[in-house]
Amino acid sequence: MATLLQEEQKNIASEAVKSTVFSILVALSFTHLLNDTIQSLIPSIYPILSKELNLNFSQIGMITLTYQLTASILQPVVGLYTDKRPQPYSLAIGMFFTLVGILCLSYAHNFAFVLFSVALVGVGSSVFHPEASRMAHMAAGGKKGLAQSLFQVGGNAGSSLGPLLAAWIITPRGQGSIIIFSALAVLAIAVMLWISKWYKANLHLQKPKVAKTAMGISQPALPTKTVVISIGILLFLIFSKYFYMASMTSYYTFYLMDKFKVSVEDSQIYLFIFLFAIAAGTIIGGPVGDKIGRKYVIWISILGVAPFTLLLPYVGLAATVVLSVFIGVILSSAFSAILVYATELIPGKVGMVAGLFFGLAFGMGGIGSAVIGKLIDMTSLEYVYKLCSFLPLLGLLTYFLPNVEKNKA
Repeated sequence: MATLLQEEQKNIASEAVKSTVFSILVALSFTHLLNDTIQSLIPSIYPILSKELNLNFSQIGMITLTYQLTASILQPVVGLYTDKRPQPYSLAIGMFFTLVGILCLSYAHNFAFVLFSVALVGVGSSVFHPEASRMAHMAAGGKKGLAQSLFQVGGNAGSSLGPLLAAWIITPRGQGSIIIFSALAVLAIAVMLWISKWYKANLHLQKPKVAKTAMGISQPALPTKTVVISIGILLFLIFSKYFYMASMTSYYTFYLMDKFKVSVEDSQIYLFIFLFAIAAGTIIGGPVGDKIGRKYVIWISILGVAPFTLLLPYVGLAATVVLSVFIGVILSSAFSAILVYATELIPGKVGMVAGLFFGLAFGMGGIGSAVIGKLIDMTSLEYVYKLCSFLPLLGLLTYFLPNVEKNKA
């Protein structure tokens, strides 16, 4: 009986290697959508929290910092642990933290309780992403790019939905209505439990792949000094991108309400437009980089967005919305290009590079939000937006990056 069971598992494993398991990929994309929808509610409800709890901009920045740090610092730790000890039901456990965080946030009536609530949501995010990415890789068969695209599309869509749902549901009803979104977390847990059963049945697929990777590590094609300098430049570019992104995702609604006197509901719809543009840019960046080269995409994404950011503080409402779309599409296309470029600089170290850059992206977003919030309290929203508009000029550093594609050739 035991022999037959082992033989059946081997057959399932063989099939999983040969074919793409679309049912699992679609389910992962759907849970990514639910996870990121809940996450994106946090910056979307800042105007409501600010009004109901009488928070200043420094405190708003601390909320983002708390959430982003729990998500960024724990994520590589979780990934490292589950690399060695896979946890089939970790997705559901992570979403349970998110569920508790949402429930707490709906009843949080002081600043400390808000920080505790968003920290729980950050923990849920840090558990979700490493294991969900691993499951997508396992379900990919021979279509790794397609699998990651399907997985990322769900997250991008969820990130843009948060502000829209906040405008329709939370803003008219107040902070207590956040509890409605706990239903999304419960639905995600149910789907995750189904995915986890498939993951548990195919855990044995990971061992041979790890062994092959360990034996097939290639050496960098560039001198060590060049690689170190290039990684440093890429980290500066991540800094410029995510500090500017922090000014938009955390304070864009306040900027629109302060400068153009729009309502909270309208400001959240404009934030949705910006976040949807980010989703579009994220999808575009990868394929374009494959065709024209990653360095050119980094040039276009970081430095190319500068004319739009420099113009933004000086135009009217309609032009601001239009410019925000260009900024979102162009700037967001950089991350996938930077990540792939870094893995080409250090071949065979995909996990280390991804952990470094994903962690830095979350961390820069959190630190940037806290710093910008403090600056706004010291000066004004309009002044800080003018100051941040110069950040994309750091894209000039791209000039010093080596052409990895030529070196590979």
